[in-house]
Amino acid sequence: MPPEPAAPLATIAAALRRERERVGISLTELARRAGVAKSTLSQLESGTGNPSVETLWALGAALGVPFSRLVEPHHEGGVRVIRAGDGPRVRSEHADFTGTLLSPGAAHLRRDIYLIELEPGAVRAADGHAPRSVEHVVVAAGRLRVGPEAASVELHAGDYATFPGDAPHRYEALAPGTFAVLILEHP
Repeated sequence: MPPEPAAPLATIAAALRRERERVGISLTELARRAGVAKSTLSQLESGTGNPSVETLWALGAALGVPFSRLVEPHHEGGVRVIRAGDGPRVRSEHADFTGTLLSPGAAHLRRDIYLIELEPGAVRAADGHAPRSVEHVVVAAGRLRVGPEAASVELHAGDYATFPGDAPHRYEALAPGTFAVLILEHP
């Protein structure tokens, strides 16, 4: 397997600065709101560090923006192709889980599309997203247990599930080489 591509650090750095300035808060205040160390945030804004999915979700929530706004460079219309293994990839700190943003939602669409790759082992526990968020998952290969803790379901290749994304939920690979498409609708 080829080495993991690095997270889009320059894009993340610029987006964090832009969104923090838009909200009008200091580095210290954003770190406090997101529950991350100020030194971690400082590294990310300077284009260094290795941000996890969890850190970026927490920062997006604290800034009131979707995850996609922090990792995706602006794209103007036309045909866009992301080859397998390319795209802005971000790993989880707690599970063998990698998310690749395929398409960020435009202001009028309010949805993001991700390719997620998981391996059996630790469960990727996700906090709830913005109120009224909805997740749609289609398994492309392998087996996946997904959904809210009290109502998670097992999916096989080709299966689809949807569930409220604004409550804590989980992703757990039940077979090696599991990957799925995730569509996150957000208000």
